[in-house]
Amino acid sequence: MGDFLENIIRDINDLFGRLTINDLIDVVLISFVIYQLIQLMRRTRASQVIKGLGIIIVAAWLVNALELQALGTIFDAVIVNAPVVLVVLFQPELRRVLEQIGQRTGIDRAQPEKLEGGHSVVDNVVDAMLRLSKRRVGALIVIEQRTGMRDVLQTGTMVDSLVTSQLLENIFEPNTPLHDGAVILNGLRIVAAGCVLPLTDNNMLSKELGTRHRAGLGITEATDAVSLIVSEETGTISMAKAGRLTRHLDGDALRKILEEIYQRGEEEPTLFSSLFKRRGKA
Repeated sequence: MGDFLENIIRDINDLFGRLTINDLIDVVLISFVIYQLIQLMRRTRASQVIKGLGIIIVAAWLVNALELQALGTIFDAVIVNAPVVLVVLFQPELRRVLEQIGQRTGIDRAQPEKLEGGHSVVDNVVDAMLRLSKRRVGALIVIEQRTGMRDVLQTGTMVDSLVTSQLLENIFEPNTPLHDGAVILNGLRIVAAGCVLPLTDNNMLSKELGTRHRAGLGITEATDAVSLIVSEETGTISMAKAGRLTRHLDGDALRKILEEIYQRGEEEPTLFSSLFKRRGKA
């Protein structure tokens, strides 16, 4: 028993004796990338596909172990073509990863300058959302950040106006031309209205949430934008960010969210910037 332990200790010492600083950096970076990919795939359809792929690999191993040639040929063909299938299935997720890698480490956010009447853009958005919520008028406001949204802007009507609560309310007034689409904000300005957004593929979303919520969530899955939604049925105010929906916001919570966007300019960590900055709370 003593000799066995001595051999194990000797092997461990030999292993660590051969390690270099480059090997340690390599292991740390690979571990970090794998961890980030797992975090990215959580709560998405990618996690379910990965589980299915794992089951297929285990089944293929069992088939080969039992020497079932026909099934083995089929499973081998599936595994060989798996990379192409994964690229097709995970196209939105892969695009999001590449966008995060390409994002700058800093972000130029608009400061809450005073607009007409001495109110800031935060005051105007909060006032408009609360009044629309009280009247149960549906609304969808998207705040553009680092990821460009030119393709989305082209689906709507260009406005290019300073943010005012009166204009926002008027845009979402029922039976007006632009009330069904989304308003896009960039800094202190309303860039466009009546825009069409991509819908989320999240099957776990509550059935009581309609197209407006699915569109608000979908744009945050495709970009780093933040969307604010007012339910037409209940008047509930919700916020979508990074593919996650937060519901039942009051005026204070809504103001805090907007102040974080316009004042603090906190950076959302990219895939690799988390190496140098601890991830903040979403």
